[in-house]
Amino acid sequence: MKLHVGDKVIVIAGNDKGKTGTIQKVYPKLNRVVVENVNVRKKNRKPTQQNPEGSVVEVYAPIDASNVAIVDPKTKKATRVGYKMVKGNKVRYAKKSGEKL
Repeated sequence: MKLHVGDKVIVIAGNDKGKTGTIQKVYPKLNRVVVENVNVRKKNRKPTQQNPEGSVVEVYAPIDASNVAIVDPKTKKATRVGYKMVKGNKVRYAKKSGEKL
């Protein structure tokens, strides 16, 4: 998986198409990512002794990694990710501009 926590991404498919955010969590085995302010769901919390009324909280649900693309640091548009060797280290770069990620 070419996506990492902290990457700035744009949603390219689905209900939240066009929204941008940073990756909060990555599930490589499931090929899913959690992006802030994308795919927000409401969850009802049961009443407890600490919170007797209960509540409704918003949680970020994971979306498929194929529905997001990394934002190019130079052009601020969606781009693919490539790898190249720089001084013996494997480095990710944006295919559109060649900028290091």
